[in-house]
Amino acid sequence: MSHARHLPQPIAPPRTLLLAPPRPGRRTIRPLDQPERAAERWLAADSRAPEKMTKPERTRDDADATEPEREAKKKRNSLGEELEVDTPLYDRAAHQLRCGPYDQDASSSVTEANGARVEEMTKEEEEEEDLSSFTPKSPIRKPYIPDELSDPTVYPEIHAAFEDAQAKYIEKLCRRTALFTSKYRRKEARSCLFNHEHLHPIREAAKRAVLHAAKSVIRLSSSVEGEPLTNCCGLWIDWDRESKTGTILTTAHLIRSKHPVEDHWIGRDEYDIKANVTVHLRDGTTAEGHYLYHQEHYDLAFFKVRVDEQVQFPYFNGNVHCGQDVFRLGRDQSMDLRITHGRVEYWNPASVERYHYMYFLHEQDDYLCDDDGGPVIDLEGKVVGLINNHLSASFVPSSILEKCVGLWTKFGCIPRLHLGMRFDSMRLLDPINVEKMWRMHNIEDGLIVEEVSKDSHAEKRGICFGDIIECFNGKRISTTIELENMLLVRCKDHFDQGNKLNAKINVSIQVFHPEERLRRTINLNVEVSDHGEIITKGTYPITSTEETSATVQSSQNVAGK
Repeated sequence: MSHARHLPQPIAPPRTLLLAPPRPGRRTIRPLDQPERAAERWLAADSRAPEKMTKPERTRDDADATEPEREAKKKRNSLGEELEVDTPLYDRAAHQLRCGPYDQDASSSVTEANGARVEEMTKEEEEEEDLSSFTPKSPIRKPYIPDELSDPTVYPEIHAAFEDAQAKYIEKLCRRTALFTSKYRRKEARSCLFNHEHLHPIREAAKRAVLHAAKSVIRLSSSVEGEPLTNCCGLWIDWDRESKTGTILTTAHLIRSKHPVEDHWIGRDEYDIKANVTVHLRDGTTAEGHYLYHQEHYDLAFFKVRVDEQVQFPYFNGNVHCGQDVFRLGRDQSMDLRITHGRVEYWNPASVERYHYMYFLHEQDDYLCDDDGGPVIDLEGKVVGLINNHLSASFVPSSILEKCVGLWTKFGCIPRLHLGMRFDSMRLLDPINVEKMWRMHNIEDGLIVEEVSKDSHAEKRGICFGDIIECFNGKRISTTIELENMLLVRCKDHFDQGNKLNAKINVSIQVFHPEERLRRTINLNVEVSDHGEIITKGTYPITSTEETSATVQSSQNVAGK
């Protein structure tokens, strides 16, 4: 059985009458509508056109008219005087034939129509002027030597002229092939949307999404005292019409001057807010970026830049799920767009990573540029996250991004509650482990405490490694993303009430201690800060055998409270 599609037959184009050239010896009859003669007639008519309308003189027939006829004619003439003086006579006559005598509305409509015609003629004249100022380039023709002139010893001048013409041809050809429209240049950049056959089902939707979202993606570079620091990408999030100033959201890696260890919870990274930041605009120009603010915990930074033309902002989508088709967008050093296809993954982070990330799963052979700070978009072109680390493929989801941007816009900072703990999500564990916890402790949801900061209030209240946090402020929390969103909402309420940074607030948590099989609700007194949270390792020095036994007994007493 044939599966060929039955397409509708194309409509045949209209037949064109081809005129053969006249034979020798025959007289050619020129048609009446030759362009030259038509132009001459038009110019002659235009030269005879009156420059100004005048009142018609009184004729002999006016004296013979009756009194009512003279009054009616006088009224018509008075109405005619109210017209613009540049209204053509044929317009008035045509209007009277169609609509009767003129009134005020008709007069204004005729004037507007004439204005539109004048404007149209002006545009045509401008286009003609542009065409007259354009000098057409000579066609690209490849030179050659006819066979009968191929002997260079007999025709040396012709071969010398051929060499000159060949050099000019190659020069012109190279100049044209260097254009970005040339197929030779187009072959240099091949994205996953061009090469990957498995993306055929979503290719068209993905193209539209990528081209829409790419309008808000820019590239940034930084340096300190002339030494290059790093390259990143960013997003336009605001533009002020009066000051012609745009605001950029990017990663704080742009100004990170020192990153001695991979563990983010130690807090040894350093940032240089006086670093020189260059914003690479879409038209190939650059502008100086001015530092506004950065937040170390979420690795976000804001810069402003002077830009005359209005920029395009992205749309955010906070609903992202595992397995979803997404694309990473970035720009290389030539400002060319870089596109990487992948799927969203969500797992518990490594012990050295923050726990507010999701991850981008991609093909191993895909080219990755330095797209830290670039967007992760869905098939509608909406931003679902911001790349944090292009090597680990971690990104900050938009549910957190939107709250961070809103807090900075309203309060000038991004506050966060420092709980003094690091967590893993039970939901992201292997189902075998989740089923075992349910079978042994009747618990299948919550956050498992992986580490408690030394001397934190959580440690003082007896929370230890391995405990399970089931609720925060009476609300069940299943993932660390949910936890971060809850902490940001709590900080917004804190600032809405007129409070400031570095204050202490209470958070109610429900804890399950698996060793004691005990569930209790406690209040934690935590700090509001916009710095990166530091988890201090629980260590102590051994100086005598008595201190060892005393420390063990003290920890047992705290856990039993």
